[in-house]
Amino acid sequence: MNLNIILLGIVSLLTDLSSEMIMPILPLFLESVGATGLIIGLIGGLGDSVASILKVFSGFWSDKFKKRKPFVFLGYGISAVAKLFFALAKSWPAILILRPIERVGKGVREAPRDAIIAGSTQKSNRGKGFGLHRAMDTTGAVFGSLIALLLIWIWGLSFQSIFLAAGIIAFFALIPIFFVREVRNTKARKSENHERLKLKVGFKKLSPKLRWLIVIMAIFSLGNFTYMFFVLKVQSLFSGINAIVFPILLYVLLMIFYAAFSYPIGHLSDKIGRKKILLAGYLLFAITCLGFGLFESFPVYIILFIAFGIVFAMTDGTQRAYVSDLAEENVRGTALGTFHTAISVTTLPAGLLAGWLWDINMDYPFYYGAVFAGIAFIGLLFFKDRNKADLVKSAFKN
Repeated sequence: MNLNIILLGIVSLLTDLSSEMIMPILPLFLESVGATGLIIGLIGGLGDSVASILKVFSGFWSDKFKKRKPFVFLGYGISAVAKLFFALAKSWPAILILRPIERVGKGVREAPRDAIIAGSTQKSNRGKGFGLHRAMDTTGAVFGSLIALLLIWIWGLSFQSIFLAAGIIAFFALIPIFFVREVRNTKARKSENHERLKLKVGFKKLSPKLRWLIVIMAIFSLGNFTYMFFVLKVQSLFSGINAIVFPILLYVLLMIFYAAFSYPIGHLSDKIGRKKILLAGYLLFAITCLGFGLFESFPVYIILFIAFGIVFAMTDGTQRAYVSDLAEENVRGTALGTFHTAISVTTLPAGLLAGWLWDINMDYPFYYGAVFAGIAFIGLLFFKDRNKADLVKSAFKN
C-alpha cells in the first residue's frame, strides 16, 4: 500500500484517538449540564455545518494551487488547538462555540487529504485505499473510546481532565504529515495554467451524473443525524455510573466493528462496485434506526450498535471512493470538497430536527432517520453510474 496512505492513516489514527476520547462522553457531559435534546441536536449538527463551506473551498484551493499538504497540516493543527480549550468548558454554551471551531479544522483538511489518498491509488484499488485509511482512523477511535472509559471508570477522572488529555494527544498527529508527499497528475500538470484560469467552485464543474450522486448522498445525510442520540437512548436504560459506562461500552463496540469492516468492505467495493455496498449500507441504516425506535432492550441495542458500526464501514469510505471514481482528476479536490459540503450542510437541519423530535418523544428521531435512509436507498437504486457506451465497452471486455 502507498506510503502516503499509511502516513495519513497514522495521522487520522492519532487524531481520532484524541477526538474519540471526547466524543462518547460529550453527549453525557452536555446532558449533565442541562442541555435539552434540541441543544444537543444543534451542537451535533452545527459542528459540521459551520465549517461546511470550507470543505469545498479547501478542495478548490488545493486544486488551484496544486498543493494539498499545507491545507491538511493547517486543518489538523486548528483542531488540535481547539481541543485544548474543551478542558475549560463548564456549560453547554461553551461547547456550542468550541465544537464548530474544532470542526473548522476538519473542513480545511478533509477534501485535500482525500484527494491525496485518491491520487495515491488507482481506480482498481481506490476502495481498498480509502478502506484502509478509514480502518486506521477508526482504530484510533476504538482506543480513544476505551481510554476515555478507563479514565472515568477506573481512575474516576472528570470530563474536563479527559478533554485536556485529548487535546495534548492531538498535537502528536501533526508529525507524520511532514513526510507525506504531494501527488500531481501528469495530465493535470500540462494543463495547469489553463485550469488555473477557468476552475470554478461547486456543481458547475462536475458532471450531471456526479451531481445526482451527491444529491442522493445528501438525502441520506439528512437522516443520518448525530450519534449523540443513539448514545443517550442507551443511557436512558441505566442510572448512576452505569449510565456512563454502558453507553461508552456500546460506543466502543460500534467503533470496533467500524474499524474491523472498513478495509474488507472497501476492498469488496473494488470487486463488486461501490453502488451495491452503498445500497446495503443505506438499507442497514434504515433497519438500525427502526430497531432503536421500536425496542428498549440492552441486548437488542448491542446488536444495533454492531449494525451501526457496519453501516459506517459501508458508507463512509465508499461514498468518498465513489465520488472520486466519477470525478475528473484535475478537479477531484473540488468534487470531494463539494461532496463534503453537501453532506455537511445537511447535518444542521438533521440535528435540529432530530433534537426537536427527541424532546417530543425519544423514539421519533429514529423513525425520521429510517425514512430518509429509505428515500436515499430508492434514489440510489435507480441511479446509473455508467452510460451505454461504458456498458458496451465492459461487455466486450468481458
